[in-house]
Amino acid sequence: MTGLEARAAVVAESDGAGGTRFPVLRGGGPLALRATGGGRIHLVGAAAGPLHGDDLRLDCQVRPGAALRLRSAAAMLVLSGASRYDVAAEVAEDGLLDHRPEPVIVTRGAAHRAHARVRLRPGARLDWTERVVLGRHGEEPGGHRSRLDVVRGGVPLLRHELRLGPHEPHAGPAVLDDARAVGLLLLAGPEYAAAPVPVHAEPGLAVTPLAGPGVLVTALAPDAAALDALLARGRARAER
Repeated sequence: MTGLEARAAVVAESDGAGGTRFPVLRGGGPLALRATGGGRIHLVGAAAGPLHGDDLRLDCQVRPGAALRLRSAAAMLVLSGASRYDVAAEVAEDGLLDHRPEPVIVTRGAAHRAHARVRLRPGARLDWTERVVLGRHGEEPGGHRSRLDVVRGGVPLLRHELRLGPHEPHAGPAVLDDARAVGLLLLAGPEYAAAPVPVHAEPGLAVTPLAGPGVLVTALAPDAAALDALLARGRARAER
């Protein structure tokens, strides 16, 4: 597989005055990083992609007492061909990783794989959102495989995998039915240890407490706007 191999990295640490600074902020290839205030880092596309053969990685480290709020300037448009995007994150005690990028749009002919690995210390907090839109308007989608592995204090909290696309049985009633947008929200932290969030289900939305201190919200909808509305409703039920 030919293409671009690129790696970006960010380290967040407390500034000692209630804020966060970034001693390491390094972009790579199409992954440009911009500090935008309030502990926020925006991913800015410095080039088109992911394209065929691209292998991209983002490393995040959140040190004790810091808060990293990761956003993106626009949706990630995954183009034709095989590509990969990995995220590796570590969050220390009293740290927060708030990951809410814009959706991934999987275009015709794409074969994209995404894998996020998050390691949390027992006192760390995580606010993690993923959204996938299958194809542009009126377009058949390509393939998308995503995996999220979250470990807290050395114990698995969540292992979640989703496979979508023309070679996967995603269109049946057991997976997406006629939906073209799917997303998840994972909230984890010590505040969820005392009492679990109640289970909730409605058309297109499920709120599920985890065995560890956290809650998983999953949603599917006909488009990105409807998906966002469902995830917001799930967040309102899940937040502590």
